[in-house]
Amino acid sequence: MGFWTLFEVATMPILQVLLISLLGAFMATESCNLLPTEARKFLNKIVFTIFTPSLMFACLAKTVTLQDIISWWFMPINIGLTFLFGGILGWMVVKILRPQPYLEGLIIATCASGNLGNLLLIIVPAICNEEGSPFGNHNVCSSVGLSYASFSMALGGFYIWTYSYQLIRNSSVKFEALQAAEYISKSKVANKAFDATPETELLKGEEDEQIPKLTSVDAESQIVAQESTSHQDKSESSWKKTLEFFHNILEELMAPPTIGAIIGFIFGAITWLRNLIIGDEAPLRVIQDSIKILGDGTIPCIILILGGNLIQGLRSSTLKPLVIISVVCVRYIILPVLGILIVKGASTLGFLPSDPLYHYVLMVQFTLPPAMNIGTMTQLFGVAQEECSVLFLWTYLVAALALTSWSTVYMWLLT
Repeated sequence: MGFWTLFEVATMPILQVLLISLLGAFMATESCNLLPTEARKFLNKIVFTIFTPSLMFACLAKTVTLQDIISWWFMPINIGLTFLFGGILGWMVVKILRPQPYLEGLIIATCASGNLGNLLLIIVPAICNEEGSPFGNHNVCSSVGLSYASFSMALGGFYIWTYSYQLIRNSSVKFEALQAAEYISKSKVANKAFDATPETELLKGEEDEQIPKLTSVDAESQIVAQESTSHQDKSESSWKKTLEFFHNILEELMAPPTIGAIIGFIFGAITWLRNLIIGDEAPLRVIQDSIKILGDGTIPCIILILGGNLIQGLRSSTLKPLVIISVVCVRYIILPVLGILIVKGASTLGFLPSDPLYHYVLMVQFTLPPAMNIGTMTQLFGVAQEECSVLFLWTYLVAALALTSWSTVYMWLLT
C-alpha cells in the first residue's frame, strides 16, 4: 500500500469531521441561527444521556465476546498507558506555559484522551479493504479489525468518562471560582467608590467607635478555642475527602455512557443474553436495531456542536498559539514514539498475540486526535467550549498527515 493510498484512507474521516464542523459553524451564525447557544446545550444533553450510551452498547454487545476480552487483555493496559503518558505530558505543558487555571483540565484531557472509537472504526476496515494490505484476507481482516476498533472504543469510553470527565469537571469548578472572584472584586470597587463620600466616612467612624475592643485575655481564649477545634476539623476533613473521593468515582461510573458500556460488556460476554438481541434469529433483535439507530446519531451531533462552538471560539478564545503547538507535538510526535516502544516491548516479552493487525491497532491508539467526547463534557459543564473547538480544529487538521505518516511507519515495522 503506497503513501498516497494511505493518505487518502487517513484523510477521509478527518475531512468528514471538518466538513460537518463547517456545517455546524454555519448553522450557529446569526444569519442562519439554527444552532444557537441554547440549542447546542440541549442537543448536547441528548448526546450525553441517549446517543452516546446507545453507541457504546450497540458496538460492544455485537462485536466483543468474553473470549475476545480474555485474548485482548493487553489493550486496556495499552489504552491506560496512552492516558498516563498523555496526562503527564499535558501536565508538563500546563506547568511550563501556565494558561488560565480553568483551561488546565482541557489541555491535559486533549493530550491524554485520543479518539479511540469512530476514527478506528473507519480507518481499520478501510486499510483492510485496500489492495496490498499487509493484514491478510480482506473479509477476515475487516471483521477482526471492526472487533478491535469496537473494543478500543468501549475501553476508551471508560477512561474518557472517568479520568477526562473528572478533569473537565474540576475545570468547571475553577471557572466558577474565577467568575465569583471577579464578581467580588467588582463589588469591592463599587463599595470603595461609595465609601469615599464624606457622609459614609462619618458613618464609618461612628460604627468603629461602637465596636468593642478585644482584651488580651479574650484573644488568648479565642486562640485556645481555635487550637482545640483544629484537630477535630482535620480528622473530619480527611474523612470527608475520602467519602468525596469514592462518591466522585461512583458518580463517574454512573454517567450514562459508562452505564451503556457496562451493559454492553455484559450482553456481549454472556452468550444467552447476547443471543436474545444479536443475530437474524434473535427474538429481541429489534431492540439492538433500535439502539443502533440512536447510537448512529452520536458522532454527527457531537461534530455539529463543536462546529457551532468554533464560531465563538475564533473570536474569544484565550488559548496561546504555543499551547496549541505543544498539544499537537504531544499527540503526533511524542506519544507515537512511545507507542512504538511500548508495543514492541510487549511483543518481545510475549504479551501480545501474533496478529499484526492487533499490533497495528495498539500503535495507532497512540496517534489519534483528541476524543470528541471532550467537547461534550465542556458543553455539559459550560467551561472552555470555545477553546476546545479551536484546539480540535488544529489537531484534526494536522491529524490527516500525522495518521498517514505514522500508519506507513507502523505497517513497515510490522511487515
